[in-house]
Amino acid sequence: MEHAHLLPCILLFLLLLLPGDNATANGDSDVSSTRTYIVFMDAAAAAAAHHPSPAHWHAAHLESLSIDPARHLLYSYSAAAQGFAAALLPDHLPLLRGSPGVLQVLPDAVLQLHTTRTPEFLGLLSPAMPMPSLDAASHDVVIGVLDTGVWPESPSFSGDGLPPPPAHWKGACEAGVDFPPSSCGRKLVGARSFSRGFRAANGGVGRRVLASPRDRDGHGTHTATTAAGAAVANASLLGYANGTARGMAPGARVAAYKVCWPEGCLSSDILAGIDAAMADGVGVLSLSLGGGSAPYFEDTVAVGAFGAAAAGVFVACSAGNAGPAGATVANSAPWVATVGAGTLDRGFPAHVTLGPTGARLAGVSLYAGPAQPAMLPMVYGGGRDNASKLCLSGTLDPASVRGRIVLCDRGVNARVEKGAVVKAVGGAGMVLANTAASGEELVADSHLLPAVAVGKTAGDRIRNYVYAAAARGNKPMAMLSFGGTVLGVRPAPVVAAFSSRGPNTVVPHVLKPDMIAPGVNILAGWTGAKGPTGLAKDGRRTRFNIISGTSMSCPHVSGVAALLKAAHPNWSPAAIKSALMTSSYTVDNTNSSFRDTAGSSPANPFAFGAGHVDPHKALSPGLVYDISTNDYVVFLCSLDYSVSHIRVVTKMSNISCPQKSRPGDLNYPSFSVVFRNKPKHVVRYRRELTNVGPAMSVYNVKVSSPASVSVKVSPEKLVFKKLGQKLRYYVTFTSKVVDPNRAKPDFGWISWVNNQHVVRSPVAFTWTM
Repeated sequence: MEHAHLLPCILLFLLLLLPGDNATANGDSDVSSTRTYIVFMDAAAAAAAHHPSPAHWHAAHLESLSIDPARHLLYSYSAAAQGFAAALLPDHLPLLRGSPGVLQVLPDAVLQLHTTRTPEFLGLLSPAMPMPSLDAASHDVVIGVLDTGVWPESPSFSGDGLPPPPAHWKGACEAGVDFPPSSCGRKLVGARSFSRGFRAANGGVGRRVLASPRDRDGHGTHTATTAAGAAVANASLLGYANGTARGMAPGARVAAYKVCWPEGCLSSDILAGIDAAMADGVGVLSLSLGGGSAPYFEDTVAVGAFGAAAAGVFVACSAGNAGPAGATVANSAPWVATVGAGTLDRGFPAHVTLGPTGARLAGVSLYAGPAQPAMLPMVYGGGRDNASKLCLSGTLDPASVRGRIVLCDRGVNARVEKGAVVKAVGGAGMVLANTAASGEELVADSHLLPAVAVGKTAGDRIRNYVYAAAARGNKPMAMLSFGGTVLGVRPAPVVAAFSSRGPNTVVPHVLKPDMIAPGVNILAGWTGAKGPTGLAKDGRRTRFNIISGTSMSCPHVSGVAALLKAAHPNWSPAAIKSALMTSSYTVDNTNSSFRDTAGSSPANPFAFGAGHVDPHKALSPGLVYDISTNDYVVFLCSLDYSVSHIRVVTKMSNISCPQKSRPGDLNYPSFSVVFRNKPKHVVRYRRELTNVGPAMSVYNVKVSSPASVSVKVSPEKLVFKKLGQKLRYYVTFTSKVVDPNRAKPDFGWISWVNNQHVVRSPVAFTWTM
């Protein structure tokens, strides 16, 4: 190397460099345009480089790219991580990212001793968020979680520092098998179980059912602690995601209603749970379950949620995990907050290195056992038929698999079950490769053997490698490696591929889902009765687990809703939901519009609704779209439901429907416009906004519409003279599509804007065939 003789001097300089001396290190005219990055390097490449120390190698690596280490290299890491920190210019980044041996380049970030990551990601720990006062106010809010029960020994249910339960709380801590009444306290204020419907459906007994609120599944404990878990220091899953775990509303109370059992959740039990929760005095209900595409009067969750909303209880429901297919969204009633899932800026990197080519493909994993730091033979389809490519139970041939890394296609059976199948027949490791259905979505799992999950692109590359090696008569080889936990992943958030999508098949005139929240790789409390995979053969036990699903995103919104309810006790559930929706955002941490992990394509409101929840902005939304119980009744009338069907939903004996009503006129914070199959079809909707901001407030409308539609709003200015004032506006949508038979869904936005607030609503346009 031309400047190799300079390395000892460079390294001596670096050893003397103090953290505060960055300007000296960069001391030239390009200081103002540099930014510090952490560059993670491949340890295997370090060994192959034969440098006397990592610091020598890092300096030499920069020099090989014509980046002067004397001016740019800040630190070398070798114990905590393999890599270095450098103050880099923008044109250095592509050089490093394309360089062999470089695994990842992340921008430096200000970090604190912090949480399961989602409170920070949501801005709940920012100085601008009035958390101490909100925590104190939320002591009076009880979040009812309908799920698989609760593990009361979880440290997340510690009531230290909390006052006694609020006076309005009427709930109970029901004794059950392995669940004494003393299981509850000041954080977990109530626990009940409902199994009659389940037992009736299972011959009066129901196998493996214990009459107890105790959670032996883990799902219920995870969702409850996500919503309102107390702060727990040094929480992790076997070393992954280490930090302080805490729920969204750590000052709020939790009441657990066990309505789900090993074989599922019965509608009768769910309705009983909602009924009891309302009588007990919950302020928020969180349901990470149920809800299909039936009319609302046939949907027990919708019916129960209507009663709760009418009583002033905010109800959040998961959108479902049937994505990325369209028209799959569940829990679509307009009186519930339907929550889809997005990613965090935290990752759990792992890699698959292929054979003699040395190609290193990125994936994720939560595997925490002994690593397999060596190349091993790889097999794909180690069985007698194509089912073996899915690694279904009984399809793998032990003779073909033993001692090898097995490539498994994602789909049909559970991800962790595939790993258990591979391990049971002697496989040494697994690569779990996405197909088109999951695209580039990466979901980490705590597998029982060394395993790495990769996206479709990497999966296809590995498949092609295996096929090509076999065609040449060679043995495909691979090595798995694991990188722990990293922060600052970009882009984030990204819509999860599994998150269910609109349009709403029950009522196309209501846009669903409503919003997204963190739902991928979420750390929260766990049961002591199961290992992190949930498999019977998993003997590991951990106080926390990392899992994914809209089940995880739902309690994030439930917890944030509890904070809003504490801050604004007079707001209706509809007002709280409106605040969450109209203040949400649709730009990721690279300042780009949201992407969809299903194919890495741009996402749209059928995937993310109004956007990603932003708790800080939701506290002061400026305006809200409020909806009364009577408004919902008129909405049900517009669906041409019979009076008896409307009564099923509303429990009202006197139903009086107006002569003319349209579902699109429901005062919803979003719009879904359905054009009939004819050119220049016109649709006119009305909305009403309530001022919850300053007494004197003036808003101007801002419209973003696609070329396929013209949009006219009247009036274009709203002048509010007092707090609580309501003003109406009307929107005329005109289709400009010449051939509606060929029209595809399109999207736009209607925003009311002043110097303090942007009150934004998504608009979805569809054309009937």
